[in-house]
Amino acid sequence: MRGSRVSPLFVAGWAGLAVLLAGAFLAALGALNLTIYGSSSFIERYLTAIANDDIAEASTTPGVALDEAELAALGLPANVSTAMLRTGVVESGPEDVRITNDVAHDDGTHTVTATYRLEDAIIESSFDVRPIEPLYGVLNRWEFAVSPLAVIDVTAAHNPTFTVGTLTLDARATKSGEELTAFTQVTPYIAIAPAVYEFSYTSPLLEAVPVTLQADVSARAGVTVDAQPTAAFVERVQVKVDEFLNECAAQPVLQPAECPFGIEIDDRVVGDPVWSIVSMPLVTLTPGESSFDMPPTEGVAHISVEVQSLFDGHRYTLEEDRTFSLALSATIAPDGNIAIQLR
Repeated sequence: MRGSRVSPLFVAGWAGLAVLLAGAFLAALGALNLTIYGSSSFIERYLTAIANDDIAEASTTPGVALDEAELAALGLPANVSTAMLRTGVVESGPEDVRITNDVAHDDGTHTVTATYRLEDAIIESSFDVRPIEPLYGVLNRWEFAVSPLAVIDVTAAHNPTFTVGTLTLDARATKSGEELTAFTQVTPYIAIAPAVYEFSYTSPLLEAVPVTLQADVSARAGVTVDAQPTAAFVERVQVKVDEFLNECAAQPVLQPAECPFGIEIDDRVVGDPVWSIVSMPLVTLTPGESSFDMPPTEGVAHISVEVQSLFDGHRYTLEEDRTFSLALSATIAPDGNIAIQLR
């Protein structure tokens, strides 16, 4: 039986096919590394995740998280709040994203420039990215060389809590000691960027006008949530003032104890003094250093009392209006009640 012999043309054909397949594979691999696994796509995916409010994906993108050394370089404590890194906080993310430039450097890093819209503003940002261990050893993977996260210093004025997006935060959460009692709290927060945030606060007693903040890439910005007394707060303080002054007026003496009005009479008092409030002080509240304050405000009390003259002994009724002034400080106790201190 004769042995079979493989034709050289057959071998050459298979070898050529193998070369073609290998070339096609390498070409496909190169195309993937330039597109889906390219540095530009890495940035597009990050920006798209923010636009989709997928903050979990955006914040876990390689190179986004800040380590302790990076926090220290930014002047931030290791326990700086990351509470804003969650869904439902961003008011609006980058839309209409376009990669306008992708520059490769000799060390393998890339500088990727993107333009996008944040609400009504057109923004251009550059991101430095560097390669990390390839996927399956062949597909490019990237990380941010500089984290794009922003730092937002929130000043919670006159109230420690504030709302950003759908989240309500307490600016005292990472504090202790005397810092907890400050009337105005200033606290840094780590936030996804680029994005727009809306800060506000609303409660029955306090309200802060909404304010928006554009958090830019790798930037630090500040925002003030200025809580002011609501009409309900002022009304409740007015009720307490009215009750206090009416209790003062109910005292049948010339000088009601611990009250802002009274009278001295040289003649003999022969009947119980009767006080009434002609005009209550109108409560207005403005933030002070540690409380909401009402400046000295005038009111008018009236006294009616039977008196006997020491000069000739005749009796008469003294009727007199007495102008007085009242100032106070008001704070909201932890249980939601209003505490008032007269000044």
